Amino acid sequence: MMRRGLGRGRPSLVGTMARTAVVAGTASAVVNNSQQRAAASANTQAQAAAYQDMQQQAAIDAAVAQAVAAQAPAAPAQAPAAPIADVGGPSVLDQLKELAALKEAGILDDAEFSAAKAKILG
Repeated sequence: MMRRGLGRGRPSLVGTMARTAVVAGTASAVVNNSQQRAAASANTQAQAAAYQDMQQQAAIDAAVAQAVAAQAPAAPAQAPAAPIADVGGPSVLDQLKELAALKEAGILDDAEFSAAKAKILG
């Protein structure tokens, strides 16, 4: 006669351990897969945000460049060339050399030198 309860209704200790290992392995695989998907999604979102930031910065740079170009003054008309030598007088270059020598000698200070140079250059 067979005993009831020993061999039939409950699995053995080894069977219980095997079932537990399968359940734990499956749960681990599901968690790892979920984490990988979440990481890939976060990476994709970060790349999309970085791309949008680059596009916005490029648009800002283009707008700034356009604004600077619009505000840049037009090229000034060329001033007529100063005469290098007056008829019967010393040349502008000679006068500037004399001023520089006076400044180096300490006869003229910076303000006097600048004023005299501006007068010579017109």
